[in-house]
Amino acid sequence: MKAIDYAKASCDTMMRKFEAAKLPPAGRFHYHQGVFLSGMTETYKQCRDERYFNYMRAWVDSLIDRDGNILNFDRGQLDDIMPGVLLYPLLAGSGDVRYKKALDTLIGVLEEFPKNPLGGFWHKSYYPEQMWLDGLYMAGPIMAEYAKRFDKPSLLDEVVAQILLMEEVTRDSATGLWCHAFDYTKSMPWANPETGKSPEFWGRAMGWVVVAVQQILNFMEETHPMYERVRRAARDLLIALTKYQTESGLWCQVVDKADDPRNWTEVSCSCLFTAGLFMAVRSGILPDEYLKYARRGYEGVIDTLKWNGEDLIVGKVCVGTGVGDLAHYYGRPTSENDLHGVGAFLIMCAECGE
Repeated sequence: MKAIDYAKASCDTMMRKFEAAKLPPAGRFHYHQGVFLSGMTETYKQCRDERYFNYMRAWVDSLIDRDGNILNFDRGQLDDIMPGVLLYPLLAGSGDVRYKKALDTLIGVLEEFPKNPLGGFWHKSYYPEQMWLDGLYMAGPIMAEYAKRFDKPSLLDEVVAQILLMEEVTRDSATGLWCHAFDYTKSMPWANPETGKSPEFWGRAMGWVVVAVQQILNFMEETHPMYERVRRAARDLLIALTKYQTESGLWCQVVDKADDPRNWTEVSCSCLFTAGLFMAVRSGILPDEYLKYARRGYEGVIDTLKWNGEDLIVGKVCVGTGVGDLAHYYGRPTSENDLHGVGAFLIMCAECGE
């Protein structure tokens, strides 16, 4: 089967399981649905099966009223901003002003979102002063695309500042990997009292980064003064990650500890790293020789898939996860056909191009 065939089988499986409006967490504008439906939208772009676009639109329309108000989202969480990226293709296809109003609302929230004294977005309003890698994916692409479409260069400059600051406060000089989070106050139980960094390199968090940064680059002009620095950030992290790919082609839940028997290979981060590698080679951030890592990653993920009749099962996906110590990440449950796991899988299939 080709990558697009796996993607379509996965979309069809999820559509049989859930009515669009009932995607969990039902009735909330949230990144779980946003990641999945972003992947479904990329699948639609490749195969032009209108069922996928209509399904995405049905979910969005279940949460946006006739006046363009978003019915249920938490203004204090970057996680609830991310699905706004779905509004761009809907607006482009329909011209419906409701979608523009909803976008304006989300961007307005981001323009007022709390920041720590370094200028970094808090991840959530009830996690004061904390920056999480996940936030680059939740807030970055929607801001960058808005900046491009509606001529607001200050938004793009803000996104770039967030990327470079996140690299500065989370990157480990020895490995080149980025730790999951940073606490400006250095007071959280997981925070290093000298650096504020969290202690571990969680896979999916870095997966969000390598995909988000390259999505953001798509909305940057090469003449932007920080263009090459952003490309360099993506390149350096991807090169660092290739050193930790296992023989199976997958990466581990805690990326740098493959030899620890408590650790385990995790599919969603493997999908995102693989997608990031394909993206980087295609754009010239990495040379063609890095395709071998991407292809091994793709094949490794495909080897984990299972079928239940006509349903495709994407398993070995870590459930939603906060910041913690090593035991915290090792102890997280896994799920099958988890929305953000399937979303990561669809993103990988779209980027594979095979």
